[in-house]
Formats: sequence, C-alpha cells, structure tokens
Amino acid sequence: MSNTISTSTPSLQTTTASSANSAGNDLSSQITRITQQITKLTQQAKDISNGSGSTEEKQKQQELIQVQIEMLQAQLAQLQQQQAEKALQKQQQSQSKVEGVNKPSESNQIDIYI
Repeated sequence: MSNTISTSTPSLQTTTASSANSAGNDLSSQITRITQQITKLTQQAKDISNGSGSTEEKQKQQELIQVQIEMLQAQLAQLQQQQAEKALQKQQQSQSKVEGVNKPSESNQIDIYI
C-alpha cells in the first residue's frame, strides 16, 4: 500500500503545478480533475483501512492521504472562487451593455437643434 501512496504523491504535485501554470485550461475542467483526484484519494484511504499492515502504518498512510485531500480541497475552493468571480464579471459586463435613456448609443440618440 505504501507504493500506491508514493506513486500518487508525485502525480498530485505534477497536477497541481500544471493546473497552476496552464492558463489555457478552463476552470470547469480543472475543477472536474481535482474532484476526481479527491475521489481517488478517498477510495485509497478506505482501502488502507481494509488492507494489511500495522495500525500505526495504516494511520500514517491515512494521514498523508488526508493532507493531500485537504490541499486539493483548498485548491478546489480557490478555483470555484475564480469561477464565481468570472461569472460575476460576465454578469456585470452584460448589465453595463444595457442601453437606455441615460446611455445613448448610435441607434438610440436624440439630436436637438435650436
């Protein structure tokens, strides 16, 4: 079981670095990937409790997985915050484009001659 944990740790670090550096990926796909990683780690934690080994070893492995899950959850919360901010910006932009009496446009303008 310890091989599984050491194998997942480098992939976690790689994914975290790549998602932070990749501006081209959209937030929803990053959120999906992180959610999948959390699910896998949760399953690994369950498998450890059912597996063989000393109680102390199992506890250490579960603590490592819990730390990884907490880091992913923090990253997930950050991405969700960014997603909410982008949605708010889009909403504000669409509201500012609404033209009315006090916001004349080329098609909605009155020329007054005296």
